[in-house]
Amino acid sequence: MSIDERRQRSRSRSRSRERDASTGVAQQSPYSRPGNPPSNLMYGGGMGVTGIPTLPSLPAFATAANAHMAAQEKINRELFVGNTPPGTSEMLLLQFLNGALRRVKICGPQETPILNCRVNTKFAFIELTDSEMANKALNLNGIPFLGAVLKVSRPSKYGGPHVPANTWQQLTGQSLPAGTVLDAEQEKINRELFVGNTTPEMTERMLREFLGNAMEQVGLNIMAGNPITSCRVSGKFAFVELRSPEEAANALNLNNIPFMGAQLRVGRPSKWSGPPDNHGNWEDVLAKYMSGELQAGNTAPGQGAAAMNANVKATRVVELRNMLSNDDLVNETEYNELVEDTRDECGQFGQLLNVCIPKAGEAGATKIFLEYASTDDAFKAIKGLEGRTFDGQRVEATFYDETKFIEKDFS
Repeated sequence: MSIDERRQRSRSRSRSRERDASTGVAQQSPYSRPGNPPSNLMYGGGMGVTGIPTLPSLPAFATAANAHMAAQEKINRELFVGNTPPGTSEMLLLQFLNGALRRVKICGPQETPILNCRVNTKFAFIELTDSEMANKALNLNGIPFLGAVLKVSRPSKYGGPHVPANTWQQLTGQSLPAGTVLDAEQEKINRELFVGNTTPEMTERMLREFLGNAMEQVGLNIMAGNPITSCRVSGKFAFVELRSPEEAANALNLNNIPFMGAQLRVGRPSKWSGPPDNHGNWEDVLAKYMSGELQAGNTAPGQGAAAMNANVKATRVVELRNMLSNDDLVNETEYNELVEDTRDECGQFGQLLNVCIPKAGEAGATKIFLEYASTDDAFKAIKGLEGRTFDGQRVEATFYDETKFIEKDFS
């Protein structure tokens, strides 16, 4: 190539670059593939004339930032209110807490710093005018309300700094009811018990009902109803949660109670840090109950069947008494109808395999025997049938020995 040709080619490349610059078109990288324009590497940005990605527009950033700040500001203005009594109305709680804040001069006499209230079954959330007022409202922790002690704290999603606060009792000079703990986590520990030596057949519902009924039967509960509110089963052990620390302490007396062929171990969980408990075992409590030393004042008629038979191994067979008379067993047609009616009625508790009703003159006459597919189904039947009345008599439902049932030994 001659010198003139080289100069001509150089001038041509120079004019091309000038033309590209004047039209604002950037030169494509030699590494770019045809048909694939350079990627936009920034969120919402564009490509500049030099090929460098640009930032997204300021309004987009501002909108996202403002939304985040608004959400965080709302969290900072919210407080959690625990231990609300059942049936608490939002308006009542709102007015009560606003009045309490005015009473201790946390706000002005005409102010209503709590703007909104959302009530759930056992807790609520309140929204205040600003985060500073939310910090001050933490002093409501421990305030008595309709026979309960409210627990006021930050919600779990709060990520701000810890703000020290007094309790309502410190603020007003009042005293807490005996045994009340304002630390929600510690109170739960005080109400929780460990149950060891469980078997795979034991369901959460079975354990809750069995242990709760046992407590009611021998008077270990403080109020009427099942004192065990929840149960969590994990392998060979479980955790039960009771209504109050006092009933949890009483439930320690269930230690060694027999259930479904195993002796349950009932004790404090490993995270318990309180003083040693002074309690007996189930055999001690049962002996006192049988001697009349313990009275079950809160036990409703028909409850506690499983506890009464706690020393009987749970089986798949249920024995029913006080449902029949010898006259019911004389007529063959009526007898067959009785068997079918029993099958229909008792089949609702689980998979019923067999109904056996000894006839008049046979051993076990006037009793009914039900064979279920599992001990769980049998337990449900006992729970469902025990305490019912039939012709003025209270039905008795208990487990029955499977071997005797197979051998037709109903004596």
